[in-house]
Amino acid sequence: MSTLSGTTTATPPVRRRRSPKLGWNLLGLLVFLVLGFPLYWMLNTAFKPAKDAIDPDPSLLPTGLTFDNFRRALDIADFWGPVGRSLVVSLVVVVVGMIVGTLAALAISRFAFRGRKIVIVGILAVQMVPLVAMIIPIFLLLNDLGQYDKLTGLIITYLTFILPFTVWTLRGFIVNIPKELEEAAMVDGCTRTGAFVRVVFPLLAPGMVATSVYGFIQAWNEYLYALMLMSQEHETATVWLGNFTTKHGTEYAPMMAGATMMAVPIVVLFLLVQRKMAAGLTAGAVKG
Repeated sequence: MSTLSGTTTATPPVRRRRSPKLGWNLLGLLVFLVLGFPLYWMLNTAFKPAKDAIDPDPSLLPTGLTFDNFRRALDIADFWGPVGRSLVVSLVVVVVGMIVGTLAALAISRFAFRGRKIVIVGILAVQMVPLVAMIIPIFLLLNDLGQYDKLTGLIITYLTFILPFTVWTLRGFIVNIPKELEEAAMVDGCTRTGAFVRVVFPLLAPGMVATSVYGFIQAWNEYLYALMLMSQEHETATVWLGNFTTKHGTEYAPMMAGATMMAVPIVVLFLLVQRKMAAGLTAGAVKG
């Protein structure tokens, strides 16, 4: 740049701020390693020889590859019976929860009625109650109704804590869908039910998928109520894992093999609905 005296001065270089992407990428990698290590250790233990699983100085890297742990897991107790019961319970909970939860969320979001705020507060209050605090009342209630040690009783129990979450989550998705879309459909001749089926339901589908996956995982992984309310004859998959702990010790390698087989349905379900689930998790995040 020239001055009055005719001399020129060099323009100082513009310092560019470092992109924060590197820091966020490192943080994301750290979170991934922390969250993924238990899964890696489960797989590593499931495929390693049983003697290496109880080594006091374990190796982080695989020391061998064997399928004996899976055969042992299938032989130690009935596997397909508990898995089948868990699938039935989880699927029924998801289907019933989505039907009832969608209708309830639609009523709370679209209709003004007396006691609406009380219902919303009640839904939040139910989710704040610790599950362990309801074991004895639920046990006594199911015993009086003749539903103790029955899959129907377990399904009703799971719905008590999965349904409030389903209603509250779907309410958030429905609120983000403009009412004008339904009104425009009704102006064109649709009934309120037809407007919901043709307009709201397609927009709500990603949120329903994300909510149903959460409900399925909750019902599939639940252990406490399945242990307290079901006998060994009708045990679910999570309780089945307890067969590897005996008075002689715990067979860690077969247990990890059983846990790996239990994780397969969840992985398959997630792969089937991952696109819808990703859309549901981001729905409503951006307006416009």
